[in-house]
Amino acid sequence: MDYNNILSDVVKNMAPSGIRKFFDILNTMKDVISLTVGEPDFKTPWHIRVAGIESLENGRTHYTSNSGTVELREEISAYLERKIKVSYDPMHEIIVTVGGSEAIDLAMRALINPGDEVIVPQPAFVCYGPIASLAGGVPVYIDTKEKNRFKLTAEELRSVITPKTKLLVLPYPSNPTGAIMEREDLEALAEVLRDTNIMVLADEIYAELTYGKEHVSIASLPGMRERTIIASGFSKAYAMTGWRLGYIAAPSEVTGQMLKIHQYAIMCSPTTSQYAAVEALRNGQSDVEEMRAEYNRRRRYIVGGLRSIGIDCFEPEGAFYVFPYIGKFGMTSEAFCEKLLMEYGVAIVPGTAFGTCGEGFARISYAYSVEHIAKALDRIEKFTRNY
Repeated sequence: MDYNNILSDVVKNMAPSGIRKFFDILNTMKDVISLTVGEPDFKTPWHIRVAGIESLENGRTHYTSNSGTVELREEISAYLERKIKVSYDPMHEIIVTVGGSEAIDLAMRALINPGDEVIVPQPAFVCYGPIASLAGGVPVYIDTKEKNRFKLTAEELRSVITPKTKLLVLPYPSNPTGAIMEREDLEALAEVLRDTNIMVLADEIYAELTYGKEHVSIASLPGMRERTIIASGFSKAYAMTGWRLGYIAAPSEVTGQMLKIHQYAIMCSPTTSQYAAVEALRNGQSDVEEMRAEYNRRRRYIVGGLRSIGIDCFEPEGAFYVFPYIGKFGMTSEAFCEKLLMEYGVAIVPGTAFGTCGEGFARISYAYSVEHIAKALDRIEKFTRNY
């Protein structure tokens, strides 16, 4: 078989995730302190687990509606009205998905025609560009800047819009930088977009994890609900990564098309997870607040720790990552992270895994205990003394 001719050219030309390389290396080593994973170290709160267990005990193991149970969609609708002050019809404007990742994939496949351009601010999570390419689109990257607190500016957005622009990905709070967009920042973007046919994919998976400032959704601004698709889920805020549950909220004209893709590719999201998610939305806010407070404690600790050993660090206002500048050590981001891993047993992710503009930076997750972070900082300090 000539697999080179059989396999998709788009997939063959797609670079593998830059994050996975370091996972693969550290899995072969002993005594490694990893600060790589963007996954809460908390267990799913017990009352949420109980709801899932009870659904199994009661034999609720069948398919649900393609869009998800009505009960869950009603709870998502109520949550969004509380959280971002935007109302969505649970029957026609919400789809329950297999994680936030499926929500992003559905949105792009439903919108993109071959050659359509998708604007992606970077540094950004690794999936947006590849998914756009798989859908036949052309990713157009904007390099955001630390001097602007890694926010996307209206000037940057305006400079890359062409007649082929179909979609803007708006991934805030940001993985990997921890940047957020405030209302005035979003208003400036909205002013650029209102007279266009450009849609916005707002990845709001970290919306509950902001520190000192409330998350604002661009969908809540005048004239923006009709052009915004919200992709979110339960993984980060409720420590439910393995439950694989997310959702889309968008105008019915858009969700109607996305639902067809979901029907053919997925059928429905995991039933047990949907019952657990209902409990999370109804009674899980105190859990979110407790975890957010602990993340905030870790955030302050790691930023202070990095600065105290001479590593410049942008102060994140959302998610659970820091994005320190390590360029002054005379190495590329990848070389710095490889040496730190191989010589001192600390795993972090080079900034270039999140776009070429990540050169000179590294991503460090603080979804780990303070004790774990402290051990890592001690080793990082010893490493940096040599450079």
